[in-house]
Amino acid sequence: MRMSQDVTAADARAAHVPVMRDRILDLLAPALERPDAVYVDGTTGMGGHCEAVLERFPHVRVVGIDRDPQALELAAARCAPFAGRVQFAEAVYSELEDVLEVLGIPAIDGMLLDLGVSSLQIDRRDRGFSYAADAPLDMRMGQGGPTAADILNSYSSAELTRIFRTFGEERFSDRIARRIVEEREAEPFTTSARLVQVITGAIPAAARATSTGHPAKRVFQALRIEVNQELEALEAVLPQALDALRVGGRLAVLAYHSLEDRLVKNSFREASSDQAPPHLPLVPDHLKARFAVLTRGAEKPTGAETAENPRAASARLRVIERTREPA
Repeated sequence: MRMSQDVTAADARAAHVPVMRDRILDLLAPALERPDAVYVDGTTGMGGHCEAVLERFPHVRVVGIDRDPQALELAAARCAPFAGRVQFAEAVYSELEDVLEVLGIPAIDGMLLDLGVSSLQIDRRDRGFSYAADAPLDMRMGQGGPTAADILNSYSSAELTRIFRTFGEERFSDRIARRIVEEREAEPFTTSARLVQVITGAIPAAARATSTGHPAKRVFQALRIEVNQELEALEAVLPQALDALRVGGRLAVLAYHSLEDRLVKNSFREASSDQAPPHLPLVPDHLKARFAVLTRGAEKPTGAETAENPRAASARLRVIERTREPA
């Protein structure tokens, strides 16, 4: 982990529309309106949510975390008018405890995790996240670790099948994996256009004809998740975030596919449940739930928002509040 340096980026605001901004601010408001409140954006991106919090709550201290140094540079530029109240850390959000310790913050009042790939990463062709344009197969949100090309050229057919099926929910995972292994024998994979071609060719024509999405969408999602270890990071950060909340503090999570949302749903359900055996007539205080879920199911963006920002369409928002001190 290292702290980022402030830089300028004039197009930060125009490049990013924060998903469900107003609804998230309203749900976090009771926690962030408290004196000396601390808000953590665990997935800062280009700083849209950070900027909105800084504008609406003029006394709040903000910590922005992101593994992508390019995103942090844009976020720092966007939030430059609030420089005295915001700090940025280049880190994976699963390093939350370390970030708070470095900054000397014992507890927080609000936090947001806006999961998945950011607009910056999709729109920058050289990052290799998009199947719509030919680019090097990178897909790393940060700067270290194996690339998507490394995975495609080294994983066995069984390993590729597993990640395509588990992380992409791709029903033709085995066919696609076997075709990739065959094709890489002739030439290693380096660019997205060739991968798209191989994926498309491996899917039966009848299935392509009836599909509503791009044939490469699920495989690209699976590769991105594997490259960045996204689900492992989410599993690690959720208990850290819950532990960090003061009583009355709130955690909001925006998920964009069922794998993420399922992890969040299960974590919130466990945290908001009593820990006593079901046969006890009364629940002892130390076994009572310490959290309460504030959203009924997963909230979705309004039709007006998705019309303005189509990338928000798959967003699912869940919010939880700490109601008791730790046992």
